[in-house]
Amino acid sequence: MAEGVFVAYYRVSTKRQGRSGLGLDAQREAVRNYLNGGRWSLAAAFTEVESGKRDDGRPELAKALQTCRVYGAKLVIAKLDRLSRDAHFLLGLEKAGVDFIAADMPHANRLTVGIMAIVADEERRAISQRTKAALAAARKRGVQLGGDRGSRLSDRARKAGRNAQAVSAMERAADLAPIIRNLEAEGVTSLSGIASALTERRVPTPRGSKRWSAVQVDRTIKRITAVQSTQGAAPNSTLSPN
Repeated sequence: MAEGVFVAYYRVSTKRQGRSGLGLDAQREAVRNYLNGGRWSLAAAFTEVESGKRDDGRPELAKALQTCRVYGAKLVIAKLDRLSRDAHFLLGLEKAGVDFIAADMPHANRLTVGIMAIVADEERRAISQRTKAALAAARKRGVQLGGDRGSRLSDRARKAGRNAQAVSAMERAADLAPIIRNLEAEGVTSLSGIASALTERRVPTPRGSKRWSAVQVDRTIKRITAVQSTQGAAPNSTLSPN
């Protein structure tokens, strides 16, 4: 029985199929059947019209994944081949930080995680072997290895941690930018108004809370502006503080 928030993603292979709806109705029906019963909500649905032979250039899938991150939702698809015929691309969903469910194979996510674990384990072994070889080569060159092995973090490590947090916050702000722009277009132009709307739409805050504040919205807007400035885009937010 399905529970939680979902984002649906449908794909048809040609423009002709997209116009005729051939195969699309079946996908929608499969998703509806999977979601039948339980406590669930569908935040959005996206339809891609293109070939499954390529894994790049899928704007609707990118939007679907972004929406999943915004709502903390799962991506639901009718069939695994609607995403890709390439298993490597399916593994890439892990990098997107989004869980997915295939209606025709609900436990496929567990299988995918298993494959990821095998691949990660193999990569760890390869890294370990390369590291050992590099250390051995360094010793032969007379390099002295070792140092402080206590639990204290260096200034460099602390700085790296802060940078990682900053990057994560900026990525989250970029994900939230479209929904905030839509709210502005609907006439919600104050920080408190945006906060109420995001809370009402059950969009988690950057820290995972269910309730937004005007201060959090203000910080998010500033991060969005910073992202836009680095990308050469003109800031288009006209938020007021009330």
